[in-house]
Order: sequence, then structure tokens, then C-alpha cells
Amino acid sequence: LGPDPAAPERGAVLAPDGSTVALGPLLAGIEAGLRSGGFGPPLPTLDPPADPLLAVTVAEALGTSFLLARRGDNNGTALGPGGCWDDAENPQNYTLEGPPSPLPDAVAIGAMDGALLGARLARGPLPLAELLRGYYGTGNGSREGRPPSSYRRRDFGALAGPERLEKEVAAVLGVLRALPPGRELLRDVGTQEVAAVARRAAREFSQRYVECPAIVPRCMWGARPYRGTPRSLRLPLGSVFIHHTLEPARPCRSFGACGRAMRAMQSFHQDSRAWDDIGYSFVVGSDGYLYEGRGWHWVGAHTKGYNTRGFGVGIVGDFSAALPDPDTLALVRDEFLPCAVRSGHIRPDFTLRGHRQLVHTECPGNALFQEIQSWPGFQ
Repeated sequence: LGPDPAAPERGAVLAPDGSTVALGPLLAGIEAGLRSGGFGPPLPTLDPPADPLLAVTVAEALGTSFLLARRGDNNGTALGPGGCWDDAENPQNYTLEGPPSPLPDAVAIGAMDGALLGARLARGPLPLAELLRGYYGTGNGSREGRPPSSYRRRDFGALAGPERLEKEVAAVLGVLRALPPGRELLRDVGTQEVAAVARRAAREFSQRYVECPAIVPRCMWGARPYRGTPRSLRLPLGSVFIHHTLEPARPCRSFGACGRAMRAMQSFHQDSRAWDDIGYSFVVGSDGYLYEGRGWHWVGAHTKGYNTRGFGVGIVGDFSAALPDPDTLALVRDEFLPCAVRSGHIRPDFTLRGHRQLVHTECPGNALFQEIQSWPGFQ
């Protein structure tokens, strides 16, 4: 990825699952995995000891980014930003949404994928095309189920949780002390400061990329502009309202299908109902991702009379008689809601309600309404 956020970035690809992946750490992880599995020259032994797979994918970039942010060389930003492709249906150019750190979102995703795929190759050979097709959801039956890449956050957390990641960042910074340009970067940084940088880097990376679910931004699914002037929410909010979309009635199980569902709902809400935008704050696909509607900061049009009090979360599908798959329920219950509390968007004592409790409607469907009654915060 290049240094100019206004220019199209190089070295990033849009994967079939809708995630943007930087190729550098992805390919480095694949090479490290192959070499550790006995293919090609052996990997060097690092001193101090560090895992070469994590060093080439995430540890070096993560440690360097937080060192630069600590010195003020990077405007205090150590992670991000994200970015968007120019056309959801025919993507050509990827552009960052703001000034880049050494670890923008695409690099973080590429690093996690490189570590996971490298670890897989270290266990035994597999044709590269087969590995990539299976992981990103082509040729693995992903029309019926989520591709493995949609679980990257969970799987990377199992491979390298915060404690291990902290240890690896500290180790690779120790290696960099003896190498240019790391020698200059670490010249006045003591051992305790290195440990503190590694601890902060591992914690913030894990909070952003492992513990919180991925949210596909509006520009990625091809949103129209907001009509009028959006009203700001006063955070943190005290409520979350659960909906089903009803139309589309079938869950969407791929980035393409979920993006089309988002555009269709936005068109219906803007053109038929004359709303300023899609009504939901967030929409949940069965592909493993949330999709940004009005988002964290703008008043939605999801629960009449209560739009300023809570976020409206719609799950794509009709759940009158059947439930979303367990992974989709867990995405909202176990990932989205706790992350929203940790990030300060909803209060720790938030209340969770179904749409029907506040408005005369069958939403979110009998099956889903019965399910959410067992969720934390339900009233």
C-alpha cells in the first residue's frame, strides 16, 4: 500500500468474500509456511527467538507502527485506516479513507490471512490455487455456508492471542535492534519501553481486528449518498433494537448477494418510503459480516419513536418460522454487542428489544423474537 491516501493503492486485491487483502504479508506468510514445512531453504533462526511466520506477517509491521506513533512520526495513528473500491460490481481502484499508518486495514487482513494460510501449509503441501479458492470461498460450497476467510478473526485469535502476539512483537523488536533501519528507530528505546509498546500494540490490534466483527463500510457495498442532512446521535446509546428485513426474505450468504440486498433495501427506503437513507444502523448478513447502514453516528429510521435512543440492527431474511444460522446469531450476540459496549457506542447496562415490542409489527419474526429473549440485555 502506498503513502498517499487520495491515490489508488497498489498491492491490494478484493477477495471473493468482500475483504480487501494486501498481498505483501499474505505472500510472505505463505512462503514462511512452505519453508517451515520443508519446502525450499530453511527459515533463519532469529535472535532473540521469534516466530518467523508471525514476524513476516504481522509482528514487525505492528511493532514498527506503534513505535512510530509513539514518536509522533505517524500523527499518533498506529492502525488503519480502511478503504474502499471504486465500484462494488466492477472494482478497479482501491483508495484509503484517510492518512495511512504502516498497518492499514488491508495490511492487517493480509497479515492475518498470511499467518493462517502459512500455518496450514506448514502442516503439509497443498496446491496454492486450491488453498486460496477454499479459503476465500470459491469452490468450497460457500453459497450454502460461510467461507473460512470469514472466520479469520476468530482463527487468528486462536493462533496468536494477545499474550502470544505481545511476546512476538517484543521479540521482533529485539531482532530489529541489530538491523537498519530498526537500529535507528530503537536507539533511545529501553527494554521496558519496548515491552510497553508490544503490550499496547497487541492489545489494540486484538481489540480492533480480533475481538470486534468486521463491518463492511457503505462505500464497499455501493451505497447511494444520504439525502438531506443527517442528525447526530448522542453516544453512548442505551438500547439496541433487533429486526429482520423480511425482504429480502432469504439470508444472503456472499458479499455479492449481501451487497445487492443492501442496495435494494436502500432504494426501497429512499424511493418508496421517501426516507433519507436506508433505515437500519447496521445490517447482518449470513456471510459472516455486518454492513454499515446509518452507522454509529447518525439517527436511523428503524424503530419509530425510538430512533434517537438506540441502534437498529436488521438481519437479512424472514425469520418468522426459522432462525438465522447459529454463526449469524453469535456474530450479533457474542461479537457485535460486546464490542459496541467496549467501544463506548452503547452503555454497559443497555437494553435489547425486538422491533415488535415498540411498534405494531410482526418484526423480527416469531422465531427470532423468541431467540433474542435469552440474550443479554433483553427486556
